[in-house]
Amino acid sequence: MGKSVCVLEDDEGIRDVIILLLREENYDVMGFSSIEDFNLNAKNLTPDLFLLDVMLPDGSGIDICSGLKTSETTKNIPVLMMSAHAKIGEINRSCDAQGFISKPFDIYDLLKRVDHQLNLPA
Repeated sequence: MGKSVCVLEDDEGIRDVIILLLREENYDVMGFSSIEDFNLNAKNLTPDLFLLDVMLPDGSGIDICSGLKTSETTKNIPVLMMSAHAKIGEINRSCDAQGFISKPFDIYDLLKRVDHQLNLPA
């Protein structure tokens, strides 16, 4: 089994495309549509990467990122944030994400960023 990615994205079409792309790259992918769904089902997950949308129907991915980065279990797992509206400066001031992907995103750039984070030396 490949490395695992946890995707939190409320837009079903975008989430499905990301999951499909990452699975084709042999990543094990878990997708969640809301913070509630993520909190209920991802508590015991320790993926190799979190890919989080900023604007979600029931809160902010920035808050999720901050929580992940303060938890002993997940603080060293890379986080990539995605947004069509937020800016990288806002993300950097609010959470300790390892990267920012602006939507709409280039598929190859997304794959390159995910691959880069998952293949950094430990």
